[in-house]
Amino acid sequence: MFQTDARQGGVVTDVRPFQIRGRFLTAVSLQPAGGLPDAAFWDALDEKLRQTPHFFENAPLVLDMGKAPEIASNADFRAILRELRTRRLSAFGVFNATDAQFAAAEAAGLIRISLGRDAPLPSRDRRSPGGRDPKRLLPPDNLVIERPVRSGQTVMADRGDLIVIGPVSSGAELIAAGNIHVYGRLRGRAMAGVHGDQNARIFCHDLDAELLAIAGLYRTSDNIGDALRHRSVMVRLEGESLHVEPVGGTDADTARSKR
Repeated sequence: MFQTDARQGGVVTDVRPFQIRGRFLTAVSLQPAGGLPDAAFWDALDEKLRQTPHFFENAPLVLDMGKAPEIASNADFRAILRELRTRRLSAFGVFNATDAQFAAAEAAGLIRISLGRDAPLPSRDRRSPGGRDPKRLLPPDNLVIERPVRSGQTVMADRGDLIVIGPVSSGAELIAAGNIHVYGRLRGRAMAGVHGDQNARIFCHDLDAELLAIAGLYRTSDNIGDALRHRSVMVRLEGESLHVEPVGGTDADTARSKR
């Protein structure tokens, strides 16, 4: 909107009634496999909701169609949305879809999500550098935070590791393309390897996290286990399992999480 001075005949004021700013949004991805979800699929989802109710509460949700090419009609997407709404889940977008799936999803009220990083980044092989220059193995943009991370804050290292020297409050989010190190108490959410680096790890001095995730595999506070709380731990992926183990210990507490 512009205001014009009639006496001067020119534009004197540029009024901007809104701002456009980039934001990083963490969304839950639901990936059906095969055809239209059946009763067994919804029963399994109901069980997951009972196990981790706080994780899904008010969480944005998107549909990953990478393993469900058979779901391609407007009626299919409307049926999925109807079932999700009965569980108080609201999907807003779809990705990893064919052109036909995108068209059907948009007709059902979903938006097309373009992640820009659908292919995982090459894993950083720490064990077998193969004679390469070690400096080339380092992530390009590590981020160091030398203060507490408060509730409601999100800190992201988009191209490297994230190091926090201080506590992380409940309701805070740490997000990194590489590793996450917390030299203090971790009470919020920590998501490492968010662009697909399955070699990423999470380290913290005092574990009390609401959520831990690496490359999309997650574990919530409901199934971390009391034996690991308030201990110095390392979190890593092994296949489709997320391992949380005391640093320097020999016994690993393991849970299987699905993407």
